[in-house]
Amino acid sequence: MILELLIKLHVQLQLLFHRKEGATAIEYLILVAIVALVILAAGTTLGPQITAFFDRIEAAITAT
Repeated sequence: MILELLIKLHVQLQLLFHRKEGATAIEYLILVAIVALVILAAGTTLGPQITAFFDRIEAAITAT
């Protein structure tokens, strides 16, 4: 799911940068919304794994 979103975002960004006319404010708003959704999905999905990673680091530091 996240990979598909990133691929779609990449394609849209490539289309945006290769066009000759300027982007409208709505297009920028859509891009910002997509990036925000990707960050939210990644944070929600990876949140427990990141927390566990930092807990392991904390345990290793306090054990020494």
